[in-house]
Amino acid sequence: MEKTFEPAAVEARIAQVWEDAGAFRAGRPERKDAEPYSIVIPPPNVTGSLHMGHALNNTLQDILCRFERMRGKDVLWQPGMDHAGIATQMVVERQLAERKEPGRREMGREAFIERVWEWKAESGGTIGRQLRRLGASCDWSRERFTMDEGLSRAVRKVFVQFHRDGLIYKDKRLVNWDPRFQTAISDIEVQQIETKGNLWHLRYPVADEPGRFIIVATTRPETMLGDVAVAVHPDDERYTDLIGKDVLLPLVGRRIPVVADTYSDPEKGTGAVKITPAHDFNDFEVGKRHGLRVINVLGAEAEVRIVGNEDFLRDTIAGADLDAVLALEGDDRAVARKKIVAMLEERELLDMIEPHTHMVPHGDRSGVVIEPWLTDQWYVNVKPLADRALKAVRDERTVFIPKNWEKTFFDWLENIEPWCISRQLWWGHQIPAWYGPDGHAFVEEDEVAAHAAAALHYGTSDVTLTRDEDVLDTWFSSGLWPFSTMGWPDETPELKRFYPTSTLVTGFDIIFFWVARMMMMGLHILDEVPFRNVYIHALVRDERGAKMSKSKGNVIDPLDLVDRYGADALRFTLAAMAAQGRDIKLATQRVEGYRNFATKLWNASRFAEMNGCVRVAGFNPADAKEMLNRWALAEVRQATRDITVALEGFRFNEAAGAAYRFVWNVFCDWYLELAKPVLQGDDSPAKEETRATIAWLIDEVTKLLHPFMPFLTEELWAIKGEQGPARESLLTLSPWPEASGKGDAEAEAEIGWVIALVSEVRSVRAEMNVPAGAQIPLALVGISAQTRALAQRWRDTIARLARLSDITFTDMAPAGAVQIIVQGEVVALPLAGIIDLDAERARLRKDADKLTADIGRIDAKLGNADFISRAPEEIIEDQRERKAEYQARQAQIVAALERLAAIG
Repeated sequence: MEKTFEPAAVEARIAQVWEDAGAFRAGRPERKDAEPYSIVIPPPNVTGSLHMGHALNNTLQDILCRFERMRGKDVLWQPGMDHAGIATQMVVERQLAERKEPGRREMGREAFIERVWEWKAESGGTIGRQLRRLGASCDWSRERFTMDEGLSRAVRKVFVQFHRDGLIYKDKRLVNWDPRFQTAISDIEVQQIETKGNLWHLRYPVADEPGRFIIVATTRPETMLGDVAVAVHPDDERYTDLIGKDVLLPLVGRRIPVVADTYSDPEKGTGAVKITPAHDFNDFEVGKRHGLRVINVLGAEAEVRIVGNEDFLRDTIAGADLDAVLALEGDDRAVARKKIVAMLEERELLDMIEPHTHMVPHGDRSGVVIEPWLTDQWYVNVKPLADRALKAVRDERTVFIPKNWEKTFFDWLENIEPWCISRQLWWGHQIPAWYGPDGHAFVEEDEVAAHAAAALHYGTSDVTLTRDEDVLDTWFSSGLWPFSTMGWPDETPELKRFYPTSTLVTGFDIIFFWVARMMMMGLHILDEVPFRNVYIHALVRDERGAKMSKSKGNVIDPLDLVDRYGADALRFTLAAMAAQGRDIKLATQRVEGYRNFATKLWNASRFAEMNGCVRVAGFNPADAKEMLNRWALAEVRQATRDITVALEGFRFNEAAGAAYRFVWNVFCDWYLELAKPVLQGDDSPAKEETRATIAWLIDEVTKLLHPFMPFLTEELWAIKGEQGPARESLLTLSPWPEASGKGDAEAEAEIGWVIALVSEVRSVRAEMNVPAGAQIPLALVGISAQTRALAQRWRDTIARLARLSDITFTDMAPAGAVQIIVQGEVVALPLAGIIDLDAERARLRKDADKLTADIGRIDAKLGNADFISRAPEEIIEDQRERKAEYQARQAQIVAALERLAAIG
């Protein structure tokens, strides 16, 4: 073996070995009768690159797939990418601009789409290669893309079926409109940004009551052009007599009613709010409740569009004011705002302006303010679909882990609104709808079928049809992902074998955008849930608990960590910290620590090699006779049980913890140390058995660690395969260790006593500040004959590991000795003369006082209501963790002082 394990020299080579062997292909011949296990990857955007959320998500999926593959199942981990409509279109348009080439509209739709496909072939899919670097054991031969022909066919078929089922329809409603990209966008693409603005108080004259005004407060004066009412709370006594009367819309002259509605909050602003249904989601609902008109006064680029606008012009009063308003035609909303405010101020209709900080929606990619805008869009009536999805989860046909995420799922689906599925983009699945000359829509899977339907409708085949230019929301195609990737609408063998899938691993932020939609579509199209389990993982934050963001400069690039420490170290870190329901606070030092863990195992394997520990054909662990070997074999059986049960329950951190404890503590620190005298002694049956046991245990360790650290373990498996009988398969295709077999009480008692004794002595040495090189005596006080026999049998090993000068047996503890209890019996360490007892007491008391002060300061902070209300959650959590750490150390010091007090 090489002196050190170098991930960079190993990972690409091992990945190629897996690829060449087709190790991750579903449906391998030898597994045709095996139980199927399937996971569909949450498809990353074709424009994307690996971030820490991807690294966590795919590490957890890979752990499950490698674990189940080793358990003999026929595993399909279905990979693929999402076409990411708006993101991809933006990337390509930016590229065209950078190269000073004609823009999208100049080149036309067909040429632009060709250009996007060219970009995809050249630059798209980077993240797929990055996932391979992470060790993702997907069946890469089955990689899919949401715009490939098979998935496109599935999308068209579902759209047509939903339309025929009365679930898809066209309607004029408010949407989140991005004026830069000129398309509707989903809620997940809207970013709420705290913005310093103003609250303008405007004076609306009360009709037929000269000199009387009602004052409304607004953050968007430009939308007043579309006002159709003023709302006041029905219990607000200030406005009771105005309810049912009209006010005059300033500048425009339109009479609009004062309506009573609980939406108006008497405590906010003036208690009176302008109602503009075409430009505010809440106002739209108020308008529906009161049967109000809807007046759209803005265009696709958020510019004023009122000239020739019949809805706007109806009931306006001609004159100089209206002429000034009509002159705003074509002005951007921000420009119009300034002009309208100036006009109102000039006419003494501006009561006051007050600074106002509020949340303003922005496009997450465009960066511009999102406009609630009234447009014609395609919608899905998801209410009946949601009811089936809710029932499936309540009936536990699909189970969320952790279970508390079901509430998020329920809350959204119980209050679900129609889903806007159309986007005004060019890149995406073009809506399969064709319009006749009178605007009648023919929804069919292709143009031939649309013409046939039009011929029937019009009674002639001589009809010109125009295709709908919009494309579908990307969530529509990704909602079909679990079955479209398996070949639906064809009845494929994969669909029959692997659907419904076993597990979905995803983040909580897309429970409603993706998980719920897959549930609804799978149940409606295939009459079956798309997955049995949904594991929801938390966020990866920085080491202080803050959310990673480029603006904060705290983003950690997973590929940087892979380059520095290896993929295995990053994977193990993420698994070890993936406690259910708890965000991961990632520090580079943790990754470095698990790199050291990999090094520890490598060095242990080299030690075994140098001591002749070679695999023996037919080795049967049940035949081991040596107490130490029996103990280690019992320990690995227990570790196997713990890891298996934890992975079955999606407790990744517990599984990783159990693997870490066995490998580092049991195997490397104790077993190999305790075995050294045997390995370095003369040849004997005990030495032969110990060598074979160590070699066998290294195989078991590589199996147990393989789901977490696939590259290191596959390399060790290959190296150890050269030292003994030939391997039957790669490690990734080898069987998971057997967890059967009872413990070994006798071995556990004997070796457990040795370990407990050495551990307690080491602890006291550290607590009492005993010099590391000092050899100290140990006295076993009034112990049983059985313990005396153990001590004599292990005397040399105990002395070496605990750095003891002598071990004696006595009925009374020596003077000046620290007494400790080991498994119910007294052990004494005479420290008088070895350390300055008074100095130690003073040192420990000083440390205790400092900890008390530190804990007091933290308690003061945590007890301060102002601190709790203002401090970020990660700072508060950091203070709580520090307090727990200080309290644990304080308890150790108290125990040490009690020991010193017992000396006298």
